[in-house]
Amino acid sequence: MANRLLVVDDEPRLLRAVAVDLRGEGYDVTTARSGNEALISVAQKMPDLIVSDVRMPGMDGYELARRLRRNQSTALVPIVFLTAKDAIEDRIEGFRAGIDAYLTKPFEPDELLAVIASILNRVERTHSQIAKLVGKTDAEKPDERFYDEELTETETRVARAVARSLSNKEIALEFGISVRTVEAHIRNILAKKNFSNRVEIALYVKDQTPAAF
Repeated sequence: MANRLLVVDDEPRLLRAVAVDLRGEGYDVTTARSGNEALISVAQKMPDLIVSDVRMPGMDGYELARRLRRNQSTALVPIVFLTAKDAIEDRIEGFRAGIDAYLTKPFEPDELLAVIASILNRVERTHSQIAKLVGKTDAEKPDERFYDEELTETETRVARAVARSLSNKEIALEFGISVRTVEAHIRNILAKKNFSNRVEIALYVKDQTPAAF
């Protein structure tokens, strides 16, 4: 089942653009134009992660985050801020409100996708560990030793580039993205496949059938 994401922004064009990018990665996306709309949407369908603007009329992103954190049912929902407010005090206020990541506008779509994938993967791995602690059986968890998640299309392309012995800088130039975004994708690949280094990524690519890679 696709992860459910809620995107909150009062700017229609940006809201549509972010929603399109996320749906392109296979996420189930719901949108809201304000903090109040977001709370109504959350009450109707609990998201796995929320992407929110900060500057919005009425309830801003900080207040939205604080309200979500005060509610027991939404206290652990990951929140990513997208905002033009990039002063250090703005970031501090965001993290004090309980957000998980903070990206400033303009941002690269690939970086947002990498951040979301990383957070969701961390949450899934945490759930897997909790499942082991409470005594889940092998039948309930196909593999309790490793959480082996499929790579996204972008992560697959990055993995192929790693297998071609390209550096992070070379991959960034080839794909037209930042080195930081490449690093985020590689961290996601390592986490999803439980690898420890780039060599294991390269071996993984070479072991795949043509249908998979």
